[in-house]
Amino acid sequence: MIDVDKATARREMTEALLTALERRHEVLDVVVDSDDRAAAVSAIAELLGTSPLGVEAVLNMSFHQLTKDQRRKNQAELDDLNAAITFTAADRPAAAGETLDLRPFSADADEDILSERTEELGLAADGSGAPSGALSDEIAKGVARVDNEDAVWLVALEGDAKVGLVFGELSDGEVDVRIWIRPGQRKHGFGTAALRKSRSEMAMYFPGVPMVVRAPGA
Repeated sequence: MIDVDKATARREMTEALLTALERRHEVLDVVVDSDDRAAAVSAIAELLGTSPLGVEAVLNMSFHQLTKDQRRKNQAELDDLNAAITFTAADRPAAAGETLDLRPFSADADEDILSERTEELGLAADGSGAPSGALSDEIAKGVARVDNEDAVWLVALEGDAKVGLVFGELSDGEVDVRIWIRPGQRKHGFGTAALRKSRSEMAMYFPGVPMVVRAPGA
């Protein structure tokens, strides 16, 4: 995740925590009245008007975060983030990941977006940093690694539109994850959304393997 998205995500979580602490009795009531976690997530989101990221921060909150000292620290952090970030989450609506989907790369249907990525970066899709080869070779090698369960290639979709690619390559006991977003779709939060969505995908394909995120476009 790029620095601006990290800061934005942190602001969402910190703001949600502070709001939840101010309304802690209401939050506790809706959690206790919820049938399960999904219902609690929905109820907190509606009560606080926060994003899924903020709701998760609230639900995973530790008791030590209820102290006055910790609340003062959270407020100071939020003040710093608000001073450093000149836009709101509404300016990057895709970052929450609510409308973005990931599906497996198709050698036939997704040649176009891989071609665009390769032409822009001039690098092989395997994350080695080597110059790219012929597109057909890049696809064949990628599909082979996916078939051998050494890689996962995903296409990021906003509705029916392809907005980017997610590459997960198994290397030295880690999953090297790289995000590439089409130039015309950048600065809308799609990279952040793709990263959030890809975590569960990588965990499913490579259970228990640490995930290392590389800089977008790398």
